[in-house]
Formats: sequence, structure tokens, C-alpha cells
Amino acid sequence: MDSVLGIVGGSGLYDLPGLHNARWERIDSAWGEVSDDILFAEIDGLPIRFLPRHGLAPSEINYRANIDALKRTGVTDLVSFSACGSLDERLAPGHFVLVDQFIDQTRDRPRSFFGNGCVAHVSMAEPVSPTLAGYVQQALEREAVAHTRGGTYVVIEGPQFSSRAESLLYRSWGCHVIGMTNMPEARLAREAELSYTTVAMVTDYDCWRENHAAVDVESVLAVMKDNTSRAQVVIQGLAAVFPRRHPPCSVGSDRALEGAIVTPPGHRDLELMQRLDTITGRVLGESLENND
Repeated sequence: MDSVLGIVGGSGLYDLPGLHNARWERIDSAWGEVSDDILFAEIDGLPIRFLPRHGLAPSEINYRANIDALKRTGVTDLVSFSACGSLDERLAPGHFVLVDQFIDQTRDRPRSFFGNGCVAHVSMAEPVSPTLAGYVQQALEREAVAHTRGGTYVVIEGPQFSSRAESLLYRSWGCHVIGMTNMPEARLAREAELSYTTVAMVTDYDCWRENHAAVDVESVLAVMKDNTSRAQVVIQGLAAVFPRRHPPCSVGSDRALEGAIVTPPGHRDLELMQRLDTITGRVLGESLENND
């Protein structure tokens, strides 16, 4: 299938150089309100779909609607850009981290498209696509952006920053960065059979460092502005190197539902299955909705 690159991030990211045929569309979802309209565009002939998640607290984002809407627009590969705090002295503000593991400390967010009426269990052993991350790394190297490949991202509920005791605890667990936005986004992308990766953009050192001021919003916003400028360049570079035919994911992100649905056909809830039409369409043979 042809590649369609999805981007999720802050509002500043959509001001990208090299955009062609750009238009915004409202995409309806059976899972509720999508965070914003979706930008349809092309960069170097590669179809791009960008969804801002600005203006909402992380706990208020409707992650299911967002992923469902992106899937409905034909997205095959999804790159999530998110601000984060560093739990590692080596990862200074301004550094980008291609994380490869998550620890989910959120509590109040719907985590799955599935449930009573249709149960499914997808593997999250390798929660990001190494294939997609490899292309993002090529773009980072091409644009000479300081980055690290690999790391564990602990996702907290927020909206408050963590306490010093929590920050030290997460460091003791071996976490490298901390943020509020990438779960359940990564889980839902896997259920939707999207190749997914996260670019964690460091803005601060959280609050674990002794004799240093705790994180504050003003300093975070200052670094975020510079990070956004670098992210824009990375997206343009990614479009230049990304295959025009969707590359199969080496860990099976794009085949995650094969063998994952455990509820027999005769016991599946019809209403839930109708909501799942886009998510399960490839494995159950249901038609995707036409969004033209």
C-alpha cells in the first residue's frame, strides 16, 4: 500500500516548509470529538496528515478518536512529537530521544478500542516500530539534530509535574524521559495497526537534580519554541527519505490484530463492531468509511 505519514504534535508543527496542496478537514469519529481538524498536505509528493493536540490537557485528549480519525484518513505510519522532561543527565534540554519503551502511569484514560462485546489483546512488548524509527533517525542525522536512539518514557497522568520523590523513583526504574501525552496513544496506534514511533523532545530536567530549580512553565515554553523549529526541519527531512510504499514493520505493528481478537463472531456486540469498522477493517473484512 502507498505510504501516508501521520504526524501528531503541538500546533507549531503544522507551519511546515515545503507543504503542497494543503487543506484542513474535520474528520468525524465514532469515538467522540477529535482534538482538531486534520491537515491534509504533501511534502515532496509524500501524503502527510497532521493532527494538532494543542489546547487540551493531556488527560482531556480523546486518544481513541484521534487515532481512529487518523486511520480513517489512510495513515499508515504515525510519528508523535511530544515535549518531555529528562531523567538522565546526558539528555539535556533541546535533545531529541527516539524512545523504544514506555511505562504507563496514567490512570484515568480509556486505554483500548476493545472491551465488553469484543475482546482483543495486542502485543506491546515492542511498543514502537523500529522500521519507522529508523527512518526518523535518518532524518535526524540528515538535519544534524542532537538525538539518542532508544530510551524509556514514563507517562504520568498530570496535569501537575511530578514530585521530587516520584522523579527519583522513575530514575531508579531506569526511565530516561518523563511526559504526559504518549499513553494510551501508543497502545491505540498498535490496536489500529499503525506503525508508530515517538520523538521525545527534552525541555527540562524535571525536578530530580539537587541544587537546581524545579521545572517551571516559562522555561519549558522557551525550549519548546526552539524544539518545534527543529522538529519542523526533521519532518521535512523525514518526508525526503521515507519510502513511498509503506515499509512492513519489523515487529508487526501493521499486523497487530492478526490472532489478537478472542471473542467469537457470534458473541461480538454489533454496536461495538460498527464503531470498530476502521480499526478492524483489514482483519475482519469490513469496509473503511469514505471521508471524501
